[in-house]
Amino acid sequence: MRFFAGFSLFLAVSLAQAQIEKRDVHIAVGGKVALYYLPLTITERLGYFKDEGLNVRISDFAGGSRSLESVVGGSADVVSGAYEHTINMQSRKIPFQAFVLSGASPQISVAISSKFAGKYKSPKDLKGLKVGVSAPGSSTHMVINYVLAQGGLKATDVSIVGIGTGGSTVIAAIDQGRVDVISQTDPAVTILEKDGKVKVIAETRTPEGTEKLFGGPMPAASLYAPIEFVKKNPNTVQALTNAMVRALLWMQDASPQQILNSVPEEYLLGNKAMYLFAYNNVKTAYSKDGLFSEAGAKTTLKALASSNPNLKPEEIKLADTYTNEFVKKALAKYGKKK
Repeated sequence: MRFFAGFSLFLAVSLAQAQIEKRDVHIAVGGKVALYYLPLTITERLGYFKDEGLNVRISDFAGGSRSLESVVGGSADVVSGAYEHTINMQSRKIPFQAFVLSGASPQISVAISSKFAGKYKSPKDLKGLKVGVSAPGSSTHMVINYVLAQGGLKATDVSIVGIGTGGSTVIAAIDQGRVDVISQTDPAVTILEKDGKVKVIAETRTPEGTEKLFGGPMPAASLYAPIEFVKKNPNTVQALTNAMVRALLWMQDASPQQILNSVPEEYLLGNKAMYLFAYNNVKTAYSKDGLFSEAGAKTTLKALASSNPNLKPEEIKLADTYTNEFVKKALAKYGKKK
């Protein structure tokens, strides 16, 4: 009897996986070493993509805008990146849709070099400085633009420098004086902050910090793809979502040691204790279930419009920029119904 029960389960899984339209999926990501993308790393390292019948290849780029370009250009299928790009792309008449949320807050901090920290009073004091972002047009760029707008400044009032998101390259950019300010993710910001090299002036590491800066919830890292891809490959998208949701649920109960064990050694930058300290700083920024909220989508649209006059909020159909259809099925499969 046990044999037949096991065989039935095996058969059901095999049939489900046989329906996957595209087993080989290429995901583009902009700075995988950052804690921002930890759920993606965990999903990959724990074998959850393989469990869903997928062969996933992940390519790492200097920033979110670069990974998006690879999908637009057709060299990758799906982006692991900031939800906001789906809104920007819709405004350009290129429809993308996010289908699973891994970051409930952006985890991006704006920090000023200690050389200038003493003179800093408000965002208007950033005028004329060099700001290091992951890549122009990325989420880190959006956040600094929003902070500048809070101080009545334009995006052109600072010099934007692409420095990637790799911890060592971000730290070197500050150490060498190539940038005066950074808009970046952890663990790099935490390391610089702990070493007294920068002072954080705005942060979205937590829901509270995000609320303070943006006035509401701000969805961040997600898996998104051209709507055409989502429509043509619903079972593939479901498999990707299942794997990511499984990782998000695993993270809720994971111990610090389990988190460390799931991360490549090179991501720790030679300091496990500091990595864990940085992880604890952003732990509440991860999505607990993968679901998008309408309130978060509205906050994102408002933030983008405030720093981009070319984006017309009335022309954006927010409901088309994300879907919870696949996440709800994944939650049902893994025992958490919302």
